[in-house]
Amino acid sequence: MLVAQPAPARSAVAAPGYWRRLLPLLATLACVTRVPSFVRPLWNPDEGYLAVQARILAHGGALYQTVVDRKPPLVPWLYEGAFALCGSGSLTPVRVLAVLAHLLTAALLASLARRRWGDTAGRTAGTLYLLASVGLNPEDAQAAGFEVFMLPCTAAAMWCADRRRWGAAGAAVACAFLAKQTGGAVLLPVLWLCARQRGGTLRLLAGLVLPVLGAAALTDPAGFLFWTVTGSGAYATTFTGSELHVLSRGLTNTAILMAGCAGLLPPVLRVLRIARTGAADLWLWLAASAGAVLAGFHFFGHYYLQLVPPLVLLATAALQILPRERLSAAVLTACCSCALFLTWGLFAPRAELTHAQRLAHAVADRTRPGDRVLIWGMHPETYWLADRAPASRYLTAGLLTNFSGGRDGPQVGEEFAVDGAWTVFRRETVRRPPVLIVDDSRGRPYGPARVPTLRRLLADGYEETGKVDGAVLYARMP
Repeated sequence: MLVAQPAPARSAVAAPGYWRRLLPLLATLACVTRVPSFVRPLWNPDEGYLAVQARILAHGGALYQTVVDRKPPLVPWLYEGAFALCGSGSLTPVRVLAVLAHLLTAALLASLARRRWGDTAGRTAGTLYLLASVGLNPEDAQAAGFEVFMLPCTAAAMWCADRRRWGAAGAAVACAFLAKQTGGAVLLPVLWLCARQRGGTLRLLAGLVLPVLGAAALTDPAGFLFWTVTGSGAYATTFTGSELHVLSRGLTNTAILMAGCAGLLPPVLRVLRIARTGAADLWLWLAASAGAVLAGFHFFGHYYLQLVPPLVLLATAALQILPRERLSAAVLTACCSCALFLTWGLFAPRAELTHAQRLAHAVADRTRPGDRVLIWGMHPETYWLADRAPASRYLTAGLLTNFSGGRDGPQVGEEFAVDGAWTVFRRETVRRPPVLIVDDSRGRPYGPARVPTLRRLLADGYEETGKVDGAVLYARMP
């Protein structure tokens, strides 16, 4: 039976040498596996949403007031800080931060594995993590999204709990939650470790609660509570009429993850057949992460990133009791899988990015800097690409129709919007009417034909001036 016991103590001389050799290798591998990240201006609408948020915040906006999202504030603040230092015209600064986030995650996993199973296990865990971290659709794996910045926080929480640093473990859980709500799932294995030690619960809870309260105080406490916890009921639970759509996405992304983790899964399954693996906290971490992926039944590919760290540690644990050649086979398989996904990321076309770029060019041609526009669709990156300010705090049609999350069933429309959203939207568009409205619904169920308020807005002072790839542009009449 393999039990997660700390490795024998090492000398102070040996430890620095170990990390001096390992960290450069991990850093090189982190850079190589993120090369596709830098070949496109952006990868998915989440990056676009964050970029627009950061620009609004940099110009005096307030999170959960002048711009809103269903996410906690940590990642928007990271984008805002990167833009403040390097300008907002490129996502390269946040892509560099994403590389560092992956490197930190790999180093923490390596440290955890080394403490439990020795030097070779540390090198194995760090390497396997970086190879497997790209094993998703590139728009999920290469984007500088919420999950990327959540992962080092979850790994840090387990690292601190493994060393009985309960206050720091609680703070790391809080940071994971403040990056994305599902990051809080790591609290379950941390609590399990804390309960085994019979002490430190108060320090753990204090470390968890204080950063969250601080973030709420720095934003708008009521808005923070609503947008991160209580205001997303319809988004998280309704999928009537979209069952096949959601099931198909879930199965597809699960299959992609299995291909990306081809080097990890065989050792784990092999050990499950021949022995108990021990390491209950790692299994609990994997189960909690799986629950976070299942929550809300959205199954977007980037959700699956949360599964990779516990899978890596379980595979590393399994490889300790398998024949040595299994380690070489696992690393070789992981390298081959990684190469395939990197090739996909470098050469696969991105039709939606091309559409957003064309649309942004049309918007920029028809407006002036400082003009406010309304992009009625699910691609907030158009605002960023066009360098135009949004006319509303709601950057996508999803918040006003519940189309968010890929719902394509009957529960899409004004009546399914976030509570109070249409009242605020009407007030915004009356006070400062957009110079240009772009209907980018392209036949989806949130088009003007099914949204009476938008239809009335277009009829009351706007005329069609052109089309771009199916998107219809309406200019305000004098």
